[in-house]
Amino acid sequence: MSLPLTKEQIHSAIATMGQQARQAAYGLAALSADQKNDILSAMARELRAETETIVAANALDLHQAREKGLSSAMIDRLRLDASRVEAMASGIDQVARLHDPCGEILSEVKRPNGMLIRQVRVPIGVIGIIYESRPNVTSDAAILCLKSGNATILRGGSEAIHSNRAIAVALQKGGESAGLPANAIQLVPFTDRESVVALAQMDRYLDLIIPRGGKGLIETVVSLARMPVIKHYDGICHTYIDSSANLEMAIRISVNAKTQKPGVCNAMETLLVHEHVAHAFLPQLAFALREKNVELRGCERTREILTDIIPASEEDWGTEYLDLILSMKVVNSTEDAIAHINHFGSHHSDCIITDDDNAAKYFLTHVDSACVFHNVSTRLADGEEFGFGAEIGISTDKIHARGPMALRELTTYQYRITGDGVIK
Repeated sequence: MSLPLTKEQIHSAIATMGQQARQAAYGLAALSADQKNDILSAMARELRAETETIVAANALDLHQAREKGLSSAMIDRLRLDASRVEAMASGIDQVARLHDPCGEILSEVKRPNGMLIRQVRVPIGVIGIIYESRPNVTSDAAILCLKSGNATILRGGSEAIHSNRAIAVALQKGGESAGLPANAIQLVPFTDRESVVALAQMDRYLDLIIPRGGKGLIETVVSLARMPVIKHYDGICHTYIDSSANLEMAIRISVNAKTQKPGVCNAMETLLVHEHVAHAFLPQLAFALREKNVELRGCERTREILTDIIPASEEDWGTEYLDLILSMKVVNSTEDAIAHINHFGSHHSDCIITDDDNAAKYFLTHVDSACVFHNVSTRLADGEEFGFGAEIGISTDKIHARGPMALRELTTYQYRITGDGVIK
């Protein structure tokens, strides 16, 4: 479709995609696990076969990114080469090996009148995914939706449009050769902002929408959506060092949580330290973090111990740095730590370091986050680390899906009732 498009043309095109996706979803729901796995294997083969085409398309995106002055970090996230295409294909093979949740019987009860009631896991239907930057999300999202029996409409960012188109074409072409219903995977072919509005308002065909990207994108989708949205805004993750913590362990976990990969949503952004161990712990931690080039910011009590660090502002406690920056605060008790986390946190992933099982239990019970850890780095908040396989993101919502969103979270359930002439 030629550009630029009018608002009416965009909404019409998106509506047509929705109709097609709904028909594809009915066909997908009828596929067996073996049939879906055969389709996934064919997708992986086609992706490998089209490596040169995909890399060439990506070169166009990289050229435009440089012309627009995107940062080196953004360009690296955008870049595809043969090894990264192979990683996408290997990811498809991995998903093919995962357990298919569709058809699982969640509960079963026989009623006195003879009705047998089964609660069975089924696909959601049609899922819209709006994302930015990384073209590998095109493959990740499409294959997870397919494995869970869902049709998907993908809307990537303008910076990766050529790459996304090439990947989506390869996935659909490969899948159709093995029985994938037509239009099961569709990529919105244009990047006008109005396409986000059209998707968010298409509750007639779209059962769920998942935004992946910056806070601005997510807030826009949430404000517009007429269907359920699964998302997380920020990853303001905390580690709390309790008075009964093993300090050697606490240093090891804290350094890992902050520095192993600081630009991700499950990296630690704020460290809380019980006042009874602050004087012994903070200098050791500061030394270890400075070796990793971490900028330290602290409350007044922290700066009495670490006199040369930057004062932490009120804004710091609610900031997701995604960088080698850490805010630190000394607290009076576990209750104070929990109050701070529940007030300033993003309900993503938070950890207590302690050898006191009662303190750990209290923390795990009272912190209102999707993932709560005891003596484990927040960097382990990940679907693959949990044994779920690939994930589509981390949800901080409380209804249906919370934490790592894998195949099971892309399903709903249906009641299937059988009997022998039962009437009321």
